Amino acid sequence: MKVETYDAIVIGAGVVGLGITYELSKQQELKTLTIDQGYPMSGTSGATQAWIWVHSKTPYTYGQLSLASANRYQEIQEEIGDIEYIRSGGIAPIFSKQELYDAKALQLEMNKANIPVDLLSREEVLKLEPNLSPNLLGATYSSIDGHVNPFKLIQRYHLQAKINGAHFSFYNGVRALEKTEVGYKVTTNRGVYEAEKVILAAGLWSKSIGKFLNIRIPTHTSRGQILVTEPTKPLIHHVIVGMRQLNNGIVLMGFSKEDVGYDRRTTLDVLQDTAKKSVNLVPKLKDVKIVRAFSGIRVMPDDGLPIFGEVPEQKSLYVAVTHSGMTLSAILGKSMAELVTTGESSFPMEAYSIERFKGREENQ
Repeated sequence: MKVETYDAIVIGAGVVGLGITYELSKQQELKTLTIDQGYPMSGTSGATQAWIWVHSKTPYTYGQLSLASANRYQEIQEEIGDIEYIRSGGIAPIFSKQELYDAKALQLEMNKANIPVDLLSREEVLKLEPNLSPNLLGATYSSIDGHVNPFKLIQRYHLQAKINGAHFSFYNGVRALEKTEVGYKVTTNRGVYEAEKVILAAGLWSKSIGKFLNIRIPTHTSRGQILVTEPTKPLIHHVIVGMRQLNNGIVLMGFSKEDVGYDRRTTLDVLQDTAKKSVNLVPKLKDVKIVRAFSGIRVMPDDGLPIFGEVPEQKSLYVAVTHSGMTLSAILGKSMAELVTTGESSFPMEAYSIERFKGREENQ
């Protein structure tokens, strides 16, 4: 079988993988290939509310990373075209004294990162969002939070990278990953490829692909189920924890986090609970019809923080696996391209090395 050779191979064409591909494609002398067992939007990146969320990402250093990504999105929108990135502001409602106590601690933590977080009274929240429940005690609010159109973002990442000369192979699962004298050999369902550098950004599947080289990538899965309403008059104007309203009037609602492996089915009990929570949060939703539901499987690093960087003892093998890939793809793409091409990134990423898990027991 003929072996195709590249300078760098990205495994994974979700929002994180394509963000990396796009940034690498700017290096015209770098021949790149991106492989995916499906097609862009066929996995987690196509089953999301697509928040670009910053203000509750703790510790504060994680907040700084999220802020850097939100800022990078403003530049990306100028580079690749309209992705409907909007800083609408984000609200996290507070319904209990414990949540109020936690919100005050969050505000102090985010101050360390220079992330603006306001602690609003009930009256202040209802002035911003009159349709929220009057039963809330208050909310945290940040003007930094927003959202993006995930379809446009991924489409434009893909298109611009292709224009820049990047190569792609979709519907092509990885069957083996081996170390060679000059780099790595990737055996897939449709061919064999070699490259000096490989970036593993396959989301849910990164853990199993890493095992080909006896690399432990400590992640687990979490299912989220989403309800979708009919188009309706404007009910909310910001990203609210659990929901947002699209420009066309559709409201997306989802609160669930389920440990069910790779099962992407929706379930009546969770959807009923989602509807109940949504109406409790925005009472006027009780008169709005649900038109469909879907679910997505999140990849969750075991400590909740991104896993990013070169793998120790595996020269030129890199990993980029994280929850909140939609929020973080902009900064992860830029940082990975810098790391691959120059050996270091302009944003400090050392805290996210996979090496931090060394010696810990694997979460089975």
